Amino acid sequence: MSCPENQALIHGYVDGELDLLSTLQVEAHLKECAACARAYENHKALSRALRSGPLYFRPSANLEQRIRAELVESGATAIRPALSPREGSRRRPPSWAWLGVAASVVLVVLAVGWFVTKPFNTPPDRLVAQEVLAGHVRSLMASHLTDVPSSDQHTVKPWFDGKLDFAPPVEDLSAQGFPLVGGRLDYLEDRPVAALVYQRRKHFINVFIWPSTAQSAPRSVMRQGYNLIYWTSSGMTYWAVSDLNYTELSDFVRLFQDRASKTVSP
Repeated sequence: MSCPENQALIHGYVDGELDLLSTLQVEAHLKECAACARAYENHKALSRALRSGPLYFRPSANLEQRIRAELVESGATAIRPALSPREGSRRRPPSWAWLGVAASVVLVVLAVGWFVTKPFNTPPDRLVAQEVLAGHVRSLMASHLTDVPSSDQHTVKPWFDGKLDFAPPVEDLSAQGFPLVGGRLDYLEDRPVAALVYQRRKHFINVFIWPSTAQSAPRSVMRQGYNLIYWTSSGMTYWAVSDLNYTELSDFVRLFQDRASKTVSP
């Protein structure tokens, strides 16, 4: 199985929707391909985040009762004994009453659909933030911060050659108190990305980088106690994430931006 074939099936594999043969093929490929295995872990982490985070919609306990009560009140679910033709013609409600019942049912269905789908009408940046945070936390939990542990930018930067279709800027900020720890491959936005790791005292900073055609100033969000700052510049998207306080992470981003702007060509 090739990587593109695996990527086409990985969503179904995460959700347990594949047949036995496809499942075995995906599992065999994941054992052989580190990039696809990391993508699989990303999908699992994102799935957990969506189920437990603010994007997951949990209907109230009395939602079903409210819907049933509305239907009963409108007469749509009332159960009546069978009537003789004469009784039926005598007790049959006028046609306009059934139109009202139908309208009530349609309104209930639309209301339920709105409540269910509304949480997913979410800005793309919010979904990317969930992926970035999952990648950061996973790297700490799995003790897999780096594929190439080194404080030398001239060791880390060449390591990405041939592994990515772009050259990420790798900056040395040790003099400013943010030493480089190393780099690794990660998987975000359905593509391999570069992850650079820096340190500030006992805090680690993951900087995820991939190509982009946009241009935007730094923006920040906070998720589950972690600060995330993201921006696009010189044909690259950057996401910096850490449990470091916002002021120091902002200082790091400013320093990184200044250096990267001098080394990355548009």
